Amino acid sequence: MTCTSCASTVESALQVVPGVQRASVALAIEEAEIRYDRRVISATQLIHAVEETGFEAILVTTGEDQSRIDLKVHGILDERSIMIVKSSVQALPGVEDIKVDTELHKLTISYKPDQTGPRDLIEVIESATSGHVTVSIYPEADGREQHRNEEIRQYKNSLLWSLVFTIPVFLTSMVFMYIPGLKNGLDKKVINMMSIGELLRWILSTPVQFVIGRRFYTGAYKALCHISPNMDVLIALGTNTAYFYSVYSVLRAATSENYMATDFFETSSMLISFILLGKYLEILAKGKTSEAIAKLMDLAPETATVLMHDNKGHVVGEKEIDSRLIQKNDVIKVVPGGKVASDGFVIWGQSHVNESMITGESRPVAKRKGDTVIGGTVNENGVLHVRATFVGSESALAQIVRLVESAQMAKAPVQKFADQISKVFVPLVIVLSLLTWLSWFLAGRFNGYPKSWIPSSMDSFQLALQFGISVMVIACPCALGLATPTAVMVATGVGASQGVLIKGGQALESAQKVDCIVFDKTGTLTIGKPVVVNTRLLKNMVLREFYDYVAAAEVNSEHPLAKAIVEHAKKFHSEENHIWPEARDFISVTGHGVKAKISDKSVIVGNKSFMLSSHINVPVEASEILVEEEDKAQTGIIVAMDQEIVGIISVSDPIKPNAHEVISYLKSMKVECIMVTGDNWGTANAIGKEVGIEKIIAEAKPEQKAEKVKELQLSGRTVAMVGDGINDSPALVAADVGMAIGAGTDIAIEAADIVLMKSNLEDVITAIDLSRKTFFRIRMNYVWALGYNILGIPIAAGVLFPSTRFRLPPWVAGAAMAASSVSVVCWSLLLRYYKRPLITQERQSYTSG
Repeated sequence: MTCTSCASTVESALQVVPGVQRASVALAIEEAEIRYDRRVISATQLIHAVEETGFEAILVTTGEDQSRIDLKVHGILDERSIMIVKSSVQALPGVEDIKVDTELHKLTISYKPDQTGPRDLIEVIESATSGHVTVSIYPEADGREQHRNEEIRQYKNSLLWSLVFTIPVFLTSMVFMYIPGLKNGLDKKVINMMSIGELLRWILSTPVQFVIGRRFYTGAYKALCHISPNMDVLIALGTNTAYFYSVYSVLRAATSENYMATDFFETSSMLISFILLGKYLEILAKGKTSEAIAKLMDLAPETATVLMHDNKGHVVGEKEIDSRLIQKNDVIKVVPGGKVASDGFVIWGQSHVNESMITGESRPVAKRKGDTVIGGTVNENGVLHVRATFVGSESALAQIVRLVESAQMAKAPVQKFADQISKVFVPLVIVLSLLTWLSWFLAGRFNGYPKSWIPSSMDSFQLALQFGISVMVIACPCALGLATPTAVMVATGVGASQGVLIKGGQALESAQKVDCIVFDKTGTLTIGKPVVVNTRLLKNMVLREFYDYVAAAEVNSEHPLAKAIVEHAKKFHSEENHIWPEARDFISVTGHGVKAKISDKSVIVGNKSFMLSSHINVPVEASEILVEEEDKAQTGIIVAMDQEIVGIISVSDPIKPNAHEVISYLKSMKVECIMVTGDNWGTANAIGKEVGIEKIIAEAKPEQKAEKVKELQLSGRTVAMVGDGINDSPALVAADVGMAIGAGTDIAIEAADIVLMKSNLEDVITAIDLSRKTFFRIRMNYVWALGYNILGIPIAAGVLFPSTRFRLPPWVAGAAMAASSVSVVCWSLLLRYYKRPLITQERQSYTSG
């Protein structure tokens, strides 16, 4: 695809196919993402629909591929062997389908990864065939990479062959004509007035026009069939005009004794060569825009060491295997300096793991028994034994890659601007080139040019023709089409490498407009790991018994404060997994508290407003304790039993170390900061004062957080919401940009537009700063792409010619056109060197950026 017109053609063709629910085509990565009903249409039919529009298509992946593996069979595959293999594999739990390709010795097996895995499949096949057959993972490169490499190879070969013929054409028409001896030889007549030079140029330019340039004919024909003229149409028209006029001129000279031919063979062949050069450089540059994904995919180690255990759980041996053969619940040994081969949790050992390649966190993270690790990260010192939990397509690394790929498919709203222009661009250019030729021709025919205007080798028709061709080939819709997607591609890749996952162009475009950020408190401005620091009993009862009742109610809640209380209650019991009393009639009121029947008591745990709404009187002593705790930026949780307050639990959640600096920096970026929390006013005000946020809304339910976001939007603000919990998801969805803390809940991450993987507040600044710098480049791309066409087309049309005698030869115009799209891609590629702001420099750092 060369321009947005091509992408629109493919997208439109796919969207009208029965069974297709949604189709999105990305110009920069030349891929289509299609949601379709498999009962109505197949992937093969979708490929055919794309090919009908004049483009080649290969299947990259389908939804079924996530739990599918291709195995290479070494050995003889006769009918009996195939039957044995099929029946043995199908008998395994979790196997859904098996296909056998006898020519390629290839088995394709679909399975459920939580029930079986590739190693089980290989062992069963080799065992069933009594060792006569060995099996390994099929050595198949990524389809995308193969296609890109093949496309680069084809353009390189076409360019080299084009130069073989074009350079002699250029030399005979523009260099040798000024060397007396060579000029005489080239001017020697062959038939009547046709010279050797003209005949040579005709012979040499013909393969360039029709063999090497065949791709432009094919593209132009199919584009015209779908009434969607594209760049190929302009190239075909421009080069054909130059070539066939030259043929006419040379043939006329061959049949005349006095007609002097003027040919433009160098124009057609040099145009095609420069366009091929431009496309070759463009493909090389576009390949670099997706380097971030390639680097992510390369993080996974090639091999892993799996530990073997006996029935008692003792390690009896170890085996090195292909990392793609790791299965769920395998125990993997990770040595110092080695890569963690799979997501999992540590069951033995302690070490520090460098997770910067996944999360962007520069400091190594301490790991010990029970801690989770991410596949692709690097173990620094101690030996770790890791139990695999998420493997293959379920791993964090695979999900990050899929998210970045999906983000690169999503179009930014600003892209619509280029799409609208592309619809009329090519037809408009064709009309302009015809008007240019006609105006110059008529001016020369009826008014006449001064003789000094026209080169000695041309007449007015030929001069007009050159101007017309120059207009046709200088116009470039490609640069417009690539302005946005290339920048978005690079930005999403850079963001992923910095630990900021941006879910597409829409999120980037909205983030750069943000002028107000709403922060949740717990887990966002605070560390999110609250601890119980004090307990005040207002009734006579044993503290252990008090906590048994409270923990029995709170163990059913997902709130961080509830988890802190349960962890504290465990300290009163020696056993590791204490079983709490059963909670009946459990009710959770998000942002306020919980109710439950525990044994013989009705237990209510929550804030002051929850007590009042439950018709429980809050005595003066309890109110004074709450105020006292709130002044310390601690949360007071009231406990009531049988409609009477019995105690207050004080919970402290430390503020993140850099919270104050981040808020200060955001203010220097002219972004207003607001805190909305379900916590009480006293604690909220104390924390707001400490981090530097003046505008605070406390005791807010989840729906009230979303209402506040909508209220700010109605006042004309572009609002971002930063949160981590289930109770933040309505506000994350309502905001123009939802930012989820990576350590938060899956629901919050799913609802967000941007995921901050490190749970670091500095990444809020990175997300906004990166989006602003990305859209600065996009704006500059549009200024260049539009400015190039607005200035280039009049110059090519000869606006400067009457006053300066300057005219743009068509081959120079073609070179400029090729350079314009390459320059846009290269300008976008500079985003690869993006550096996050240093918040320690505060205002100076941002303004200099």
